[in-house]
Amino acid sequence: MKIAILGFGTVGSGVYDIIANGDTRMRVTAIFIRPTHPATMPEMTTDLDAILNDPTIDVIVETMGGLHPAHDYILQALQHDKHVVTANKAVVAKYLPEFTAVAAQHHVQFYFEATTGGGIPWIRNLERAARIDQIDTIEGIFNGTSNYILDQMQRAHLDFDPVLLAAKDMGYAEADPSADSDGEDVVNKLKISAALAYNMAPPRDVPTFGIRNVSKADIDFFASQHQVLRLIGKSKRDGDHYSMVVEPRLYSETALAANTFENFNLIRLHGQTIGDLQFYGQGAGKYPTANAIVQDLYDILENAPHLDRSFDQPLHFDANLNVTDYVLRADPMTFAMFNDRETEIVNDRLVIKQIPTGDMHKLMRGVLAIDADAFMAAIGDSELAAKDVLHQRDQEVIG
Repeated sequence: MKIAILGFGTVGSGVYDIIANGDTRMRVTAIFIRPTHPATMPEMTTDLDAILNDPTIDVIVETMGGLHPAHDYILQALQHDKHVVTANKAVVAKYLPEFTAVAAQHHVQFYFEATTGGGIPWIRNLERAARIDQIDTIEGIFNGTSNYILDQMQRAHLDFDPVLLAAKDMGYAEADPSADSDGEDVVNKLKISAALAYNMAPPRDVPTFGIRNVSKADIDFFASQHQVLRLIGKSKRDGDHYSMVVEPRLYSETALAANTFENFNLIRLHGQTIGDLQFYGQGAGKYPTANAIVQDLYDILENAPHLDRSFDQPLHFDANLNVTDYVLRADPMTFAMFNDRETEIVNDRLVIKQIPTGDMHKLMRGVLAIDADAFMAAIGDSELAAKDVLHQRDQEVIG
């Protein structure tokens, strides 16, 4: 099987390395690079048309990232009867139904294991579960970069900025890390997962709050309460309604999520007959992601089809499907926004009890308009909140 790689950055070069040192049935014969990139290998070319029109190339691996020109390149590859494998979660989250339909029209495969979970075989196993079960919950740590940052802030007692620099040095964070720190990377992965689980086109807007504003003082306070902070993506289905949210969440220090360290991911699904399934592995880095791409290449080589989805299930998005407790660190003048809620003050932080997720995120936008450095986090599962976090006796009830 002859392969062309579009883009030769961290992931693209990782794919090349694995193939060059692995199965002789696979061979990279072309590498598409931008005109500004020096051609340092004989396989490199700036001529995309030559790749698309080469009848000997079976599969195109897209590792360029971003929406454009990746969207056009993937469509062109499928329309030229090439299988496509990609690690580009942004373009897949937005155009998955379109790519799947075009691939079916041209009798080729469009695979994207590497978009979600890094080296974890998450997509493949989610598809397997969805063949039998109605999946009603997807949640977990989907972003290795943010997990590394939060883990190091707690265990090494560091602030956000130096840990972010270390993440860049280790290849976990991009030059522009905003998609990781602001939660957009998790949004894309959650959209892809929910689309497969529920067989529907995901919503355009998802309530999202990242970790950009978290401080060492926040982490230290949570640790004093025996809590660990993680950036979580969660989707829940209830009948013909479903929710999606990306936000920081506190867990008891004995929870599995709290003990998911470094750049590792921990992702869970719940199905009607299978119950809970959890998947753990490296979620960021050159070779974990490249490994997932090569796994998809093997599926194409060995004619192993993936789950066929039409993405046309008529479900309704409901941002308020989940109700939980939140802790807010902000200018105290913003606390008045929650006067109609049951609240408590703990160490100058406001705990808002049993508030719908969508409502909390809307109110948080108002808080940020007053205090741009404010931070919030959901408090575990709502039924655990009182015993796990709110155990201080000097709390002032203001609700």
